[in-house]
Amino acid sequence: MVTAELAVATLAALALLGMMLWAIFLVVVELRCVDTAAAVARQAARGDAKGVRMARAAAPAGATVTTSTRAGVVTVTVRVRARPLVEGLPAVPLGAQARVAKEPGGDW
Repeated sequence: MVTAELAVATLAALALLGMMLWAIFLVVVELRCVDTAAAVARQAARGDAKGVRMARAAAPAGATVTTSTRAGVVTVTVRVRARPLVEGLPAVPLGAQARVAKEPGGDW
C-alpha cells in the first residue's frame, strides 16, 4: 500500500516541479522582452542605428520588435509566443512596451 501512495506522490511532485519550471521560464522570457524593449527604445531615442540593431539581437528567439515614433516619443513593442515543450499545450503570448522621448541632436 505504501508503494502506490509513494508512486502517486512522486508523480504529483514531478508535475508540480514541471509547472514551476514552466512558470520560471515564462518570467525569464517576459523579463527579456522588457529589457529588449527598453534598450531598443533608448537607442532609437538617441538615434543610434547600430545600438538599435545590437539591442534587437538580445530579443528572445522568435520575438517581433516594432518601433514607432510619434510626437517626439519613440515607442517599442516586443511580442513573443512562448511555446511549451509538451505538444498539444497552447503557447503563451508575452510582450512588453517601452516609451522614451527623443533626445535632442540625435541622428535621425
